Amino acid sequence: MQIQVIRGKRRSAGGRHANQRLRREGMVPAVLYGHQQEPETLALSLHDLQLTLERVTHVIRVDLDGKQDSYLLKAVQYDHLQSTPIHVDLMRVTATDCVKVSVAVQPKGEPVGLHEGGLLQNVLTDLRVECPLDRIPEALRPDISHLHVGQSLSVGDIEFPPDVKPLNDPSEVVLTVKAKRTAAPGEEVSEEVVAEGTAEPEVISRGKAEDNAAGE
Repeated sequence: MQIQVIRGKRRSAGGRHANQRLRREGMVPAVLYGHQQEPETLALSLHDLQLTLERVTHVIRVDLDGKQDSYLLKAVQYDHLQSTPIHVDLMRVTATDCVKVSVAVQPKGEPVGLHEGGLLQNVLTDLRVECPLDRIPEALRPDISHLHVGQSLSVGDIEFPPDVKPLNDPSEVVLTVKAKRTAAPGEEVSEEVVAEGTAEPEVISRGKAEDNAAGE
């Protein structure tokens, strides 16, 4: 599991104008909580944070006054364009703490059903799991090369790493190989019909932009 180091600093709790000033300085307001300790207000480097989010990691290391500690990246709020992070929630954890996170599903192999004229439909692009902090998988990569037309891969068919417990129902369908729909006379069938239900994987929650975030 790759851990990105983010430069940060402690700050006094401020209001809307203080947060706007931080953002103009290339910093992102953050709140650190957990382990029965008082919440702390921080400011994180926007550049470092964006690099982290590109790697879709769950755990980050924050450098505060020359001391680095690992935290769970709990939630991120974005601006109205959903492109720039404007607030972060971090949770204090230890390596042995069990956490609940979303992990992307990245199938490997090409289903034999595609050569039979089928089309692959993704139903779930990430799964919820519970595991120790130091056992969070970067992704789940089930082999789907054996799937024929009409066959599906369910949560229960996936082999999870040791100490990683799936929280989704085992019967939930992750993906399926569907037969191409035959068009009725005069009807055109778009490829989008088969792709319906697919979504971009997202591990970290994308909160609505709010300048007056809780805890500030």
